[in-house]
Amino acid sequence: MRLDKYLKVSRLVKRRTLAKELCDNGRVEVNGRTAKAGTEVQIGDSLSIRYGSRITNVKIAKIVEQARKEQAGELYQILGEERIIGTVDKAFDEEDDLED
Repeated sequence: MRLDKYLKVSRLVKRRTLAKELCDNGRVEVNGRTAKAGTEVQIGDSLSIRYGSRITNVKIAKIVEQARKEQAGELYQILGEERIIGTVDKAFDEEDDLED
């Protein structure tokens, strides 16, 4: 599955267009390498997503074409989250664009 679609289906990012923008701006890594929106992801891949002042590291547990909101959390395992102090990025404001 394409990376941008996975980010949207898993609800790690609220909209697919935002997921594409994050990828285009080099804010998403797959297995430690900067990834484009069209990068194919597989079960077991690790993702690092940088938005706002937060970096979220997850491991892909399951891939499905569609998922209900209740099922979205089952698609990945959170490996860790970190905050970047002193970074403000209005283009990717956490509260407006990201799903909790």
